[in-house]
Amino acid sequence: MAGLDELVVVLKAAGEDTRLRLLALLADGDHSVKDLTAILDQSQPRVSRHLKLLADAGLVQRHAEGAWAYYRLAPDGQGADLGRWITARLDAETPERQRDRARQAEMRAEQQSLAADYFAKVAESWDLLKTLHVPEAAVEAAVLAELGGRKVDLLVDLGTGTGRMLEVLAPAYERAVGVDSSREMLAVARARLAASGISHAQVRLGDIGGLDPSIGPADVIVIHQVLHYFDDPGRMLAQARRLLKRGGEILIVDFAPHDLEFLRTDHAHRRLGLSRQQMSDWASLAGLDVLGMREFPSDTKDRGLTVCLWHLGDRTRTE
Repeated sequence: MAGLDELVVVLKAAGEDTRLRLLALLADGDHSVKDLTAILDQSQPRVSRHLKLLADAGLVQRHAEGAWAYYRLAPDGQGADLGRWITARLDAETPERQRDRARQAEMRAEQQSLAADYFAKVAESWDLLKTLHVPEAAVEAAVLAELGGRKVDLLVDLGTGTGRMLEVLAPAYERAVGVDSSREMLAVARARLAASGISHAQVRLGDIGGLDPSIGPADVIVIHQVLHYFDDPGRMLAQARRLLKRGGEILIVDFAPHDLEFLRTDHAHRRLGLSRQQMSDWASLAGLDVLGMREFPSDTKDRGLTVCLWHLGDRTRTE
């Protein structure tokens, strides 16, 4: 139980118009200060000051990534309970909330458009680009090994890109669907699958930020080097969870936290890696358990990137 003074601090932090708007936006997923400033159409110092008050009161959580900082609703504690209670009761139809949500949608669409433009430019050389900073062969072998020699009915590869994971995992599924929002990437993926004689996999154009539920239910979902292109990976993971069969699994490959800002400016990355704690929190909120995690240090010393493989399982498998 919280003391009187502690509750007063939390209630004062939440009891202001702009801070309530911030809580509502963060209930929809992680956002950077830059994003929140643009959505609210307020100055960066003003938004940062409100966020600090919310963070000090335990209502939101701050995570620094290089030159940027991301915020989210606090995952636990007294402030977290109050934050969830408040945001669940805010009227989404008020003019102010409608404007905020419209700007939020516009911002996300713009970010996805920038990423799509980048992928269109690098589609042909994508696999080569990955080998410059990732111990790809070791990671691919580890992803296949996580399935333990099983052959699942349906595997879904979100953000399939050039279809490389569909090729690597071909012995492990009866059928597979790869989804990507880049037509150029999908053209390369179709050519790859045809050249490899893989007829039990298909790829389709789709928004992995707004998944079509008819794609599933899947036994296994693969999300390979995708989440760092999203400001709110937790939201993406929660959507993926809805495609999963009861007792299903999700395999995620992504970077460990790093400080290479050029990946934002030159390669459309939004997050500078994902930490163990972040993945644990996102998984828990999505109703998933972390079954295992492995790290693969970079084999190019000048870049210093480490790749992580997370194995997540649907929590209902143990019920």
